[in-house]
This record gives sequence, structure tokens and C-alpha cells, in this order.
Amino acid sequence: MTTAPVPPTSRYAGLEVAVHLDPDGRATPYLRRRFCPDPDQLAPLTEHVVAGGDRLDRIAAEHLGDPEQFWQVADANRALWVEALTARPGRRLRITRPAGFPGLPTPGGPR
Repeated sequence: MTTAPVPPTSRYAGLEVAVHLDPDGRATPYLRRRFCPDPDQLAPLTEHVVAGGDRLDRIAAEHLGDPEQFWQVADANRALWVEALTARPGRRLRITRPAGFPGLPTPGGPR
């Protein structure tokens, strides 16, 4: 298998490309399923308190430097519907580093 030809900042980076063979022999490539990381395993950066009119892309741009990284905020807050993250002013959103980024202490290790 090969990995998907997507940018390294994409939520799909590193996913394998698999191939489904139809009964007639036609090959259809697809990306393997992406599993969202456990937010408790993501290294925290800060919190953002939602204000009226906030948008997730703007929050990502402010805290992560790239509006296209909105999905990292969604992952950090277990969001299935990203619109719900900014629907209620006053909500606290976790802003974290992406999965695999160092920053959390190892359980039982030095702090």
C-alpha cells in the first residue's frame, strides 16, 4: 500500500490508499478510515473561550497559525459537528498540538 498524496498538514496525511476490486475487475482506490485521536493524549497548548460570532477557522488561524487546521480543534474537543463548537458563547475549547507531537509527560516518567 502507499500513503495518500495529501499535504503533511492534512487530517488525512499518512493514511494508506487501499484498492477495492469490483467483480468486473475495475480497481477503485480509496483512503483507509481515519480514527480521531484521544483528546487526552494530545499535548495542550491553550484554551479559547468562544465569543459571539467566532468561527472555527478563525480560531485555528489565531492559535495554530493556519485556518485549515480547524480539524485539530475539532479533534481536541471530540466534535462530531464542528458548528457546535462555536454555537455557545462562553464555551471553553481546548487547543492542542496534533497527534504524535511531543509535549505530554509519559505516564510514570519524569515530569
